[in-house]
Amino acid sequence: MVATIQNSLHHRSNSFPSAAHPLVSQFEEHLQKLRGSESTSSSSSSSSSSVGHKLNDMLDLHECIDKLLQLPLEQQALVRQCNGKWVDDLLEGSLRLLDICATAQDCLLKSKESLTHLNSFIRRTKGTENGSAVEGMTYLAIRKKMKKQIQKALKSLKHKNNNTSPMLSFLNEAETITLSSLEHLLLFISGPKGHSQHSTWSAISKLVQPKRELCDSQQSITNEFQKVNAALQCFVSHKPSSIENLHSDMENLELCIHDLEIGVDHLSRKLITNRVSLLNIFNH
Repeated sequence: MVATIQNSLHHRSNSFPSAAHPLVSQFEEHLQKLRGSESTSSSSSSSSSSVGHKLNDMLDLHECIDKLLQLPLEQQALVRQCNGKWVDDLLEGSLRLLDICATAQDCLLKSKESLTHLNSFIRRTKGTENGSAVEGMTYLAIRKKMKKQIQKALKSLKHKNNNTSPMLSFLNEAETITLSSLEHLLLFISGPKGHSQHSTWSAISKLVQPKRELCDSQQSITNEFQKVNAALQCFVSHKPSSIENLHSDMENLELCIHDLEIGVDHLSRKLITNRVSLLNIFNH
């Protein structure tokens, strides 16, 4: 990637027909915002609010790209600067972004379904002990499988190197920061990497054991997915009044998942639009 955004834009000004277009400045602003959030955020400790802001920033960035791709001069520059391999790399990159969005959508759907089932069971049984541990085990087992799915998706990602073409460098910068931000989203959903190394039965055994430290530190957790895990463990461990905390945390997680689903869906739709624009540019 170019050393700085300013150097990249300066380079484009010498060879990019419409570098002075206001959309280029907007692109720089959106990119700077995403990079700033990347440097100050932690996927495991972030809240859904910070992740939601990041999704909005990604959407703003790709809406800006959408507008740029509609400009005739940018289309002409892109066609002139692209050889066969660069075209393939560019289209492969757009597909890579859509794939990881699809993974995020699938994991959010699975999380919502398993959470709804758990919530329904606890409300039907009015939080009684009978069956609660089993339902908690089922919920954690589903979370375990989802973490493996996310880890597999993250391992398949490869950040490509930029080339010297101004317009391609422009699009590569957007792809790189979007990949990084989507990785952050998946890690937020799955939780800390270290937890995924334990077996499912290890996680289950920890669930049914009293964990005073986890219950006592629950208030410091801001990740809504982890917060439900902690509240569920406290509930099964018979901590007084933990059922109220569990209900509250599950409701918050449901809202979190709903908001993230909307954000990822909007981003995915915009990525599809931009991919179609690229295909149309290279096919004419």
